Amino acid sequence: MSEVSRIRAAIINTLPRETSNYGEVPDQRYVYLPRAHVKALELSTNLVVGSRGVGKTFWTAALKSPDIRNMLRDSVRELDNVKVGIGFSVKPMIEHYPEKDVISKLLGDGYTPYEIWRAVVLKWVADLIETPNTQENWSNTVAWVRANPEELARLMEQADQSLQSQGQKGLIIFDALDYTSNNWETMDLIVRDLLRVVLWLKSYRRLHAKVFLREDQFQRTVTDFPDASKILATKTDLTWQPHDLHGLLWQWLCNAPDEHGVILRNIYHKIIGKNPEIHGESWLLEREAKQEGEKQRKLFAELAGPWMGKDRRRGVPYVWTVSHLADAKGRTSPRSFLKAIRVAAEDSDVRYADHSYALHYESIKRGVQDASQIRITEVAEDYPWVRELCEKLIGMQVPSEYAKIEERWVQEYPNGPKSLVGDRLPPQHLESGWDWIIKDLERIGIFERMNDGRFNMPDLYRVGFGLGRKGGVRPVKRG
Repeated sequence: MSEVSRIRAAIINTLPRETSNYGEVPDQRYVYLPRAHVKALELSTNLVVGSRGVGKTFWTAALKSPDIRNMLRDSVRELDNVKVGIGFSVKPMIEHYPEKDVISKLLGDGYTPYEIWRAVVLKWVADLIETPNTQENWSNTVAWVRANPEELARLMEQADQSLQSQGQKGLIIFDALDYTSNNWETMDLIVRDLLRVVLWLKSYRRLHAKVFLREDQFQRTVTDFPDASKILATKTDLTWQPHDLHGLLWQWLCNAPDEHGVILRNIYHKIIGKNPEIHGESWLLEREAKQEGEKQRKLFAELAGPWMGKDRRRGVPYVWTVSHLADAKGRTSPRSFLKAIRVAAEDSDVRYADHSYALHYESIKRGVQDASQIRITEVAEDYPWVRELCEKLIGMQVPSEYAKIEERWVQEYPNGPKSLVGDRLPPQHLESGWDWIIKDLERIGIFERMNDGRFNMPDLYRVGFGLGRKGGVRPVKRG
C-alpha cells in the first residue's frame, strides 16, 4: 500500500460508522471538550440549551462516568468529588425516574409535574445517603412526597450535610425531556415544574441540578415563574465552532488503534512539531491543533489537499466541508462532520485510489450527501413531521417563494397541518396554519428566509430531501 492508501485506511478504520449516542458511556479516548462547553459542565450551570446532535446526551452519559469526570478535572475543577445521578434521559431507568407512560398516568391521577420531579430527587437523595427506599412504585413515591413535605425537607438537609461532611457534592442531570410527552402544553408544564425543582435545589449548598433542553423547548413559556431569573442567569448554549469540529476530528485520529494511530500521529507530528500528550490511554491535542490557525488548516490540508477542485476557485476543503454541513443557522454538528469525513475516505478509496491525498474533493461532496441523509434521520427522531413535510417538496428548486411551498403542502394535506399529529411532539404552531409551520421550520434551522422574502434550504437538508439548487451539491437520487 502507498502512504496515502494507508492514511485513507486509517481514517476509515478509526472514525465511527454510528455517530449517535443513546446514553452509553463514551470511550474516554474520544472525549473532546470544546472551550465553549466548559461552562455547560460546571456545577453552577443549571440550564444548558442545544440543538440536535451537539452533545446534550453525550455529556449526560459522560458526566455519569467517574473516569471521564476525573479526566476532565483539569478543565472543569468543580467535577472533583462529585456524585452524579440521572433524573431523566433517553435511556429508560425505571428505578431512578418514571418513563413517559408512567408520567402520563401520574398526571392523570392528579399529581403535578412538580411533585413528580421532587419524587425523582427524593430517590436520588435517598441513594446518596444510602437510606432504604420503602416505596414500591412511583405512584406511592409521589404520594409520599405530597403527604410528607416536612420529612422530605429533613431528608434533603440530611443529604446536604452528609455531603458537606465528606467534602463531596451531588449532581442530578435531566436530559431528553421531549420523551416525557407528545403534547406541547403538557411538555411546558413538565419542563417549567422541573426548573422550579432546580430552583428549590439551589437552596442547598451541596446539591446541584443540570437540565439539558432543546432550543424549541426553551423558547416557550417554561421560565415564567417567580425567581426564574436565578436559573436563567446560569444558562449556556452548547455550540461547535468550525475549529472545534476539526479539533474533534484530530482527537479521534490521534487516538486511532494500533498502526493506524501511528500513521495519523505522524501527520500530526509533521505539522504540529511534536506528538500529542499521552494521559492514561488517551492522546490529548496541543492547543494549536484545537484552535483556528495556520497549523490546524495545514493538518486538514494533509488529508484533503488545498482546493475543492483543480484550483482556488472552488474553495478550501478546511472551510468548505464545515460550511456545507451547516443548518440554516450556520451550525454544523459533530456527528455530521465525522460522518462526512469517513464517507469521503471510503469513496476516495473506491473511486480515486490513486489520488495524491486521502480525501478527494469529489468524495468530500459525496460525504456531504451521505451526512445529509444521516442528519435527516436524526432530525426525524425528534421531529417526525419535518421529514414528512420536506419530502413533499422533492424536486423543487431553492430558493423558493413561500407560495410555491405552501401550494405543495395544501395539495398533500387538504385537511391542513392537523394531519401532522403523531406519537412525538408536533409542530409548535399546529393550529395556526402553514405560514406558522414554516416559521417553526425556520426556528429548527431547516429553512432560512432570504432578504428578498424567498426561502432557502441549506445543503445539509436540501441534498437529503432531494431539492435542487443551481450550482449546489447534487441532491440524493430517490426511488
